[in-house]
Amino acid sequence: MDEKTLEGILSRIDGKGYKAYKDLTGTYRMKNFTLYIDYVQGDPFASPSRIRVRVDQKVAGFPGELFEGRSRRIGFEDFITRAVAGAIGATAEGHRGTGKSGLIAIQGCGQEMLERTSVMINKEYIEARLTIGLPAAGRRVLARQAKEMLLDELPRIVDRSLIYRALDAEKLRKHVETMEDADHLRGALDGLGLVCFIANGSVLPRESGISQKPLKRGAIPFVSPPSMEVEIKLPNRGIVKGMGIKKGVTLIVGGGYHGKSTLLRAMERGVYNHVPGDGREFVISCADAVKIRAEDGRAVERVNISPFINNLPNGDDTVGFSTQNASGSTSQAANIMEALELGARVLLLDEDTSATNFMIRDGRMQELVAKDKEPITPFIDRIRQLYEEMGVSTVLVVGGSGDYFEVADSVVMMDSYRPYDVTDRAKGIAAKYAALREKETADAFGGVTERKPLSVGRMDDGFKVKVKGMGTILFGRDAIDLDFVEQLVDYGQVNTIADILKYMQRYVDGKSTLRVVLARVMNDIQNKGLDVISPFRGHPGELSMPRIYEIGAAINRLRTARFSQ
Repeated sequence: MDEKTLEGILSRIDGKGYKAYKDLTGTYRMKNFTLYIDYVQGDPFASPSRIRVRVDQKVAGFPGELFEGRSRRIGFEDFITRAVAGAIGATAEGHRGTGKSGLIAIQGCGQEMLERTSVMINKEYIEARLTIGLPAAGRRVLARQAKEMLLDELPRIVDRSLIYRALDAEKLRKHVETMEDADHLRGALDGLGLVCFIANGSVLPRESGISQKPLKRGAIPFVSPPSMEVEIKLPNRGIVKGMGIKKGVTLIVGGGYHGKSTLLRAMERGVYNHVPGDGREFVISCADAVKIRAEDGRAVERVNISPFINNLPNGDDTVGFSTQNASGSTSQAANIMEALELGARVLLLDEDTSATNFMIRDGRMQELVAKDKEPITPFIDRIRQLYEEMGVSTVLVVGGSGDYFEVADSVVMMDSYRPYDVTDRAKGIAAKYAALREKETADAFGGVTERKPLSVGRMDDGFKVKVKGMGTILFGRDAIDLDFVEQLVDYGQVNTIADILKYMQRYVDGKSTLRVVLARVMNDIQNKGLDVISPFRGHPGELSMPRIYEIGAAINRLRTARFSQ
């Protein structure tokens, strides 16, 4: 079908009931692109219609070097997604009619550069996936307005964002090269013995507590202490210098409001790459770094928390611990063990969001409450074992307990947002003042018990999984609370996790561990793209790539999930 056919269908259904828009479903050859109308909404108030626009490379003209290799491709697609969003904002008239009438949109982007389903590029064509609210008066078709959207605005959006000559070539190249450099830097960390790198000149503070955009005024550029400075050569930018956080146990100390938590938050977001101008482009963390916190009230199912908690007074088993209402300490122990189960190599903790009794038990409390009356082995007595026995590093923000000086390899003090290496001073203080507390364990940390998912709940015909904002997935009638999964950064990641909860069922056989099941899912995505997990044909929905740790976190918080060991 062609443009005239599309115009004819719209003229024919003008003024009819809204469901007449279903006649538009199909493929149309437009002047410079192909339009795929994959799904038409049944009501102006329902989820908007899904369309795709595809431009042949003979017309689009994008140089192949800009999307050669995975890093460059993801960076390229991220840039084009933002370019399409900008073109929509500059072109589309917007609301016209009832409900979502007049909407033209593409998947939203934050400060992170993520693999998304919004744009796809290859040597043959470039394709953008959009949503559109077909216009209506009440529930009657508004054909004239629909023609404006599909026959006027959409071609102009394509011309402004999917044609190479219409774009700022230098900005596109910088976007792609920043992505490639960040991935290269992350890949170099392990060989350098590092878990994180913070480039000199980075801007870590954000403009507000609800924004990830950089603070514009008064931000102090990051400068590494000389003793911790390393340099790394990147394929495009060349030499970058900055602070290297070594493997082992690193403490971040300092007074309140001096930047301790700001540094840690930058590190937890450093598992993702950031857009040019963000200030954190070269704040790069190990891909397997996981933020850990207490999470009162969460469900825990068959997790071995015995390295931290034993001999509960009610006799509950902690080798296969289950609860529908975890305490602060048990939830934090479970969060650590679940992260280790999926392969975490770095734990990121902030005492502000940790359970105090999980982190430390001082000498006075040890004397008052005997060890045989305390089920918790505090984190301070396991932190060295995690590294020495399992190779798992820890970065910990601490401001209230100097006892951690004795177990640290490095100590960084933040003073007015400037870092200082105070390792020697901290070790000297630890030697000067004998510890009052006794270490509470002599046994090894032990292995990590891997669990086998038996079921994530019944999924009968008509079973639905819905996303309700960044913090909630409705799995049938059960709500999965993701508010405290702090390394989820994009709405599309939550959409992807919701689809994976259904897709993964093909690999749940009662014999395979959770790590194996999720590895199979991730392998499918790597080989076939994110589209593979979508239940939709054509436009797959607004999906962004999560990590295995956030997928696992959602499964572990599903109260109907069942595991064996």
